[in-house]
Amino acid sequence: MYHKVVIIGNLGRDPEMKYTPKGTAVTNFSVATTRKWKNPDGSDGEETAWFRVSVWGKMGEACNQFLAKGRQVYIEGTLRPDERGNPRTFQRQDGTWGASFEVHANIIKFLGQRGERVEGVGVEEPEEPPAGFTEENEIPF
Repeated sequence: MYHKVVIIGNLGRDPEMKYTPKGTAVTNFSVATTRKWKNPDGSDGEETAWFRVSVWGKMGEACNQFLAKGRQVYIEGTLRPDERGNPRTFQRQDGTWGASFEVHANIIKFLGQRGERVEGVGVEEPEEPPAGFTEENEIPF
């Protein structure tokens, strides 16, 4: 079996890169997606979903270098559930419970311009990838 998740959203914080004991880079950041609609009474409705994203290897290094809070990205990857196959749950400091959707990214496309916050998903052309960045299907993991 196989599943794929596609996310287009804005970074909620700057990326954080670390290295495994074997020297492999892993970059983590959060991405928010927002869905908007009109309610039957004419009022606006809005729902924001947050995803925690991890990117490995050279692609993770490029994300750490070129992405920043507010930047819009296109992500393809797989969900990383807890041991029961559900979103990871946690208890906040105020005692309420929350859930986290974790995504292991396989493909990342940088949208908009560096430092620019792009609203909506109407971006047609991603910017040129950084030097040394390979095509999606050739990225080694």
